[in-house]
Amino acid sequence: MTTANNIKGQNINNDLITALYCRLSVEDIKDDKNNKRRNIDESNSISNQKQILLDYAKKHGYTNTMFFVDDGISGTSFDRSDFNRMQRMVEEGKIGTIIVKDLSRFGREHIEGGRLAEIVYPTLGVTFISIHENVNTSTGEGMEMMPFYNIFNEWYAAQTSKKIRAVWQSKADNGKRISPTVPYGYVRDAEDKEKWLIDEPAAAVVRKIYELCLAGRGPSQIARQLESERVLVPSAYYESVGRKHSQKVPLNPYNWDQATVVGILENRQYTGCAVNFKSTTVSYKVHKVIHNPVDQQQIIPNMQEPIVSEEIWLRVQELRENRRRNTATGRTSLFSGLVFCPDCGAKLHFCAAKSLKPNQEFFRCANYKDGRGTCKIHYIRNVALEKIVLEAISDMADFVRCHESIFMYMIAKKNKAMQKAEFEQLKKTVSNSKVRLGELDKLMAKLYEDNVLGRVTDDFFQMMMKNYEREQKELTMAVANGEQVLQSSEQKSADTRLLIRTFREMTDIKELTPIIVNKLIERIEVHNNDKTSGHCYVKVDVYFTGVGMISIPSEEELLAMMEDIRKNPEEYRLAA
Repeated sequence: MTTANNIKGQNINNDLITALYCRLSVEDIKDDKNNKRRNIDESNSISNQKQILLDYAKKHGYTNTMFFVDDGISGTSFDRSDFNRMQRMVEEGKIGTIIVKDLSRFGREHIEGGRLAEIVYPTLGVTFISIHENVNTSTGEGMEMMPFYNIFNEWYAAQTSKKIRAVWQSKADNGKRISPTVPYGYVRDAEDKEKWLIDEPAAAVVRKIYELCLAGRGPSQIARQLESERVLVPSAYYESVGRKHSQKVPLNPYNWDQATVVGILENRQYTGCAVNFKSTTVSYKVHKVIHNPVDQQQIIPNMQEPIVSEEIWLRVQELRENRRRNTATGRTSLFSGLVFCPDCGAKLHFCAAKSLKPNQEFFRCANYKDGRGTCKIHYIRNVALEKIVLEAISDMADFVRCHESIFMYMIAKKNKAMQKAEFEQLKKTVSNSKVRLGELDKLMAKLYEDNVLGRVTDDFFQMMMKNYEREQKELTMAVANGEQVLQSSEQKSADTRLLIRTFREMTDIKELTPIIVNKLIERIEVHNNDKTSGHCYVKVDVYFTGVGMISIPSEEELLAMMEDIRKNPEEYRLAA
């Protein structure tokens, strides 16, 4: 039997559910600096909202009640889990009344909030009640003021967003990290929340992932190996050590995802720095995440102890940009993706087939195409190339160990073309060009406005716009080229340090490994065979990371370099 009450002209059908909706967002949590803890604004706490809604329901004869709660969710969007559940029940005809403590708890987006309360709910026969503002869509109370309340609530959200962004900017300007997320491999210091400490068990896994990448493994291969070795995924690891986390633990706690591995390989914070402004949102109402380009991010070095070196991290990024593919047989070469043709610039394909034995596998120019292409074959067997490269690395390692100061002198002399003053001037030019681009945007907008308002003629407008657009195009190209040079210089510097440190650690190299090749070799060029001497001779140029192709000097050249260093000890100094 249907039970209905008539209160102040309103018919209540208690066969339908009365939804008591509560919401608490991060904006309602305040920092108590005196107590050094986070306190919830009690007036908006979930427990307070529930009590107010329950008391109102009992007082006004609503008995068939059900709570819907979104805790920690912003009101600027109506895409909330429990709100969506309530909406589905409204559309199914199960809910007759919705009661909220105040309109800000319902939402802080005035367009959608007004549409739901003023159009959707009345159309579906649902009564919407806001206690604080005395709004009741069934009786019409408070309806004339509701749009103004909603606009003010949205304005409050906009102001709060501005304040939060200002706090982030202030922290960043003072050299502090703004992200509260601590990456896998680190743990927050219990005594200083701003400080990160290395979590050794997890850090060991991070180092292993980087080593596997240097060994030529891709993210999916790394993920499969970690799973086979029964290494816990980050969320399962957090669960095992009793650490709070927001990630979902998979049914298989060893099932590493490729995206997780990529995230670790691309996270620069493992080098000990902080990275601010990696991403942003469209606006305080549209929460879609937008990843900022590297030049818009803030890198603060030496914020915590590094798990991997800067040189290793940069080398891994370089390797990932030049990913290598397996052959149809699944066999690969140590040099796949590193061997190039010096004539046409194309890569040399690694050719392996079931009919070929390992010592018969070879490289040939991609543009040869069985003699029908545009280039010569540039043929070399893989085993021969391994011997040549091993000899080149062994000779260079011996030379560096015996004459490191000479080696560093040679590198510094080679890099002298890019003097420090020129480098700084390039950085200044790029910065000034960016400022001018911003000015041009404003000038073009002002010129357009003046033309619309009749302050300038169409001819003058067209002439000035053409000049501005030409300058804008030239500056954009100059900035892109300048940033590419600066980034390349940074990469070469890191590669050089990695090269020298790797050579220092080497003793007697018996065979090549993927890690040695990926750390030391940047490029290999195989020339076409030369038979002018009566023998088949193939010239191979080995380019080392960061320094390019370097020939080991003769004894006479060594003596000349030593004398030059003695006379000019500061001119060719290079720190590694």
